[in-house]
Amino acid sequence: MNISQVVQIIWGISALGLIILVLLHSPKGDGIGGIGGQAQLFTSAKSAETTLNQITWTLSILFMGLTVLLSSNWLPR
Repeated sequence: MNISQVVQIIWGISALGLIILVLLHSPKGDGIGGIGGQAQLFTSAKSAETTLNQITWTLSILFMGLTVLLSSNWLPR
């Protein structure tokens, strides 16, 4: 197993984690429900949501960086 395969495995795990974390996020928009006044005007971000945002941003930066690294062929095969 060479370095390129290890990076590809990390890339795949980060992609799967990113998909799961994005699905765990609560929806921000109210859509049509906001017209009738059911939308809360001032909502505060909870610590769980903040932590989820930080992990999602970290995984997305890792995913994009590994995508550039793998697509540029900088790693030995």
